[in-house]
Amino acid sequence: MTNTFRIGQIVPSSNTTMETEIPAMLRAREESCPERFTFHSSRMRMMHVVKEELAAMDAQSLRCAVELADARVDVMGYACLVAIMAMGPGYHRKSQEKLSAAAREADCTSPVITSAGALITTLKELGLSRVAVLAPYMKPLTQTVIDYIEAEDIEVCASRALEISDNLAVGRRLPEQALEEASGIDLTEAQALVLSACVQMPAAAAIDAAEQKFGLPVVTASSCTVRQMLKSLDLTPVVAGYGAALSSHNA
Repeated sequence: MTNTFRIGQIVPSSNTTMETEIPAMLRAREESCPERFTFHSSRMRMMHVVKEELAAMDAQSLRCAVELADARVDVMGYACLVAIMAMGPGYHRKSQEKLSAAAREADCTSPVITSAGALITTLKELGLSRVAVLAPYMKPLTQTVIDYIEAEDIEVCASRALEISDNLAVGRRLPEQALEEASGIDLTEAQALVLSACVQMPAAAAIDAAEQKFGLPVVTASSCTVRQMLKSLDLTPVVAGYGAALSSHNA
């Protein structure tokens, strides 16, 4: 009998990427593995990636956790990296605790991950302590992301901020654009490239090309999220064609 897992996502209302990239990666996994996945979301209102809207959005996450708990999803993922990181160093741990508690009150004991925590955890699991980062955010928020990552003892040795505050505009970009923008980052000192430090900026489809072009391990916030979702379900975190986070060498 084939196991089917329900994937729950807490998603910003203007996010158009996580409900495409996460399913795409897990559908690719289905081609070589027996497990199957269904996808379920609850949304938090947010249109512009600025600190005030991010904080107001984060306050809605507990409602979303309860709604997903009602669907008895097998794992919940908080699909906004910068909303977590804007709340201060280490906040992904506090967020996961709060969301887990809210789900338990609704009689659901599913594991909860955040895209922010997934990025940090994956970089550490892969032994990557010095990375370059591409982000769509305004420069102050990009610095917030850098400070958050560095507070976890991972050096950001190079970065590029695209300075796009409109979240819908971020989601309309093509993965190939992330590859082009990353070409302007000095990768000399980097052990790896975070091709998208934002789950709204499409980049997953360009991971394989980026690894070939730059000769470095490449991850995105979404590929790291899939890795940690699979691990939380006790499934092998391997999806061919999606880079270091989902490589069989790092399973």
